[in-house]
Amino acid sequence: MLKRSLRRSTTMSAPEAEAVDERLAIFEDEADINDWIEVMCGAAMVLLGLFHMFSPGELVDPDTMRWFAATVTAAGLVWIGHGLKDMVVKDLRRSMVMMDLSGAGEPDHGLIRDVLLNPEAYRDFLLDAYREAWEDGIITEEEMEELRSFQTALRISDAEMEEIAEEAKDAAQSQE
Repeated sequence: MLKRSLRRSTTMSAPEAEAVDERLAIFEDEADINDWIEVMCGAAMVLLGLFHMFSPGELVDPDTMRWFAATVTAAGLVWIGHGLKDMVVKDLRRSMVMMDLSGAGEPDHGLIRDVLLNPEAYRDFLLDAYREAWEDGIITEEEMEELRSFQTALRISDAEMEEIAEEAKDAAQSQE
């Protein structure tokens, strides 16, 4: 079994932690000491490279030493980036597995953010959906099911939904 991080074991129950560990077992991912060593060694390389760029010394030609120092600095930055990227990828995988396990029936959170940023666009969308449903003067069970799914996905309260429905019904009746 994979070793469990302290953060995961304190925020989840044992069965949830086991499920996350099982899903992550194929990656064998955990932000480990290797990632931190890459970041630390990269930082040391950047430090040495910068030092020798500004104080090239007399060992070799100063211009040549500056080129070597610039190369060491660039390699150090790449190594830091690689270590940080590894940690982020591992954390993202863990987050995706935890979201997948915790919210199988929940709506897309990106959609919720979009709804919060553009409430009028989605209000208009629902209004149009209700108008289409009221075109024949009757809302069927299938149409109501679809409208309820929109309400759930967009996390709109029943009161707001009733207000939108009344507005759509009035608009549909005024067109007749």
